[in-house]
Amino acid sequence: MTSTERLIGRTEVDDLDAILGITNDDVDAVAHTVANNAESIFTWDYEKGARPALEKLYEKAKSSQWNGETDLPWELDVDQEAVVVANAAANNRGANLDVSGTFFESWGDKEWTELGIQSQNWILSQFMHGEQGALICTAKIVETVPWIDAKYYAATQVMDEARHVEVFAKYLNEKLSGSYPVNAHLRLLLDDIVADPRWDMTYLGMQIMVEGLALAAFGFMHQMTTEPLLKQLLRYVMSDEARHVAFGVLSLKEYYAELDAAEIRERQEFAYEAAVRMRDRFLQQEVWERMGVDVKEAVSVAMRGPDQLLFQQMLFSKIVPNCRKLGLLDAGDGWLRTKFTELGVIEFENLVDTGEEYEDFALATSEVRPA
Repeated sequence: MTSTERLIGRTEVDDLDAILGITNDDVDAVAHTVANNAESIFTWDYEKGARPALEKLYEKAKSSQWNGETDLPWELDVDQEAVVVANAAANNRGANLDVSGTFFESWGDKEWTELGIQSQNWILSQFMHGEQGALICTAKIVETVPWIDAKYYAATQVMDEARHVEVFAKYLNEKLSGSYPVNAHLRLLLDDIVADPRWDMTYLGMQIMVEGLALAAFGFMHQMTTEPLLKQLLRYVMSDEARHVAFGVLSLKEYYAELDAAEIRERQEFAYEAAVRMRDRFLQQEVWERMGVDVKEAVSVAMRGPDQLLFQQMLFSKIVPNCRKLGLLDAGDGWLRTKFTELGVIEFENLVDTGEEYEDFALATSEVRPA
């Protein structure tokens, strides 16, 4: 079995049949249980100051709390159809997509608008599910990390994540036209992160990979949307997410310096597996199923579009430099560098890491709604 097959269950990373073969077969379930195999760690060392960067992050988190119920302009009306049309016009989306010889040729404005509506419902639903994953994982970090300063900060992130789940759920339920169950690829990744007993794997999977991708995705959507309520919601969430990713970078950099080559290779492989699962989830197969079209044909066409390729690449603009900062790109024989090169995302390695840039995402006074 090749290393790729062992990690992601298929020999070819772009095997579309294998990707689409992973589906959520429990879409009506209200609860999903995952065994948490980790030990809860008490520490009797309450001294602060051993990790000044984490203490600074904790102080920043305490002063940056916002109220999702009162600090966002929920009174604004959202005409989802009008927003989809305006977004498409503003960003020239789909203009260079070649649909010749496919069922898309028969589509008119009605079908393309409905696709935009369903796509928005789907994307925000997956953000919501991912934020609940972050909520659970950060609560686990409070239990399992051995350092008191990391426990303190992680506790503030639990509150942040609860707020994020709340605002995405409220926006979906009150402003949009429906939601989607969790994507199967995302759920598999969240299950793996929660089930792993090692506290640093929770950090790596959630703080670096999932949260890093979310930070990039939120930034992309914030730039593209014309809807003011969603734009402000995303901006508030991004200000928190940058701290969360920085928390992972600052914590793991110290810990990974102590690991041996075999342990680092395990972390490299986990990062690659997480990257592929997150990339696969954005094919939006559930949207095509709900639209009643041939899923494989639809995905094949969408994957050829320059917009989709750019979006998939930009999702890794935070992950790659953070993996470089942690020493994962070039450790050993540079295995992860090779894998990220194959995925076409290595170009982001020299961007600034989030441990250095998180304060750039802080909310300015002009962005905070008056009391």
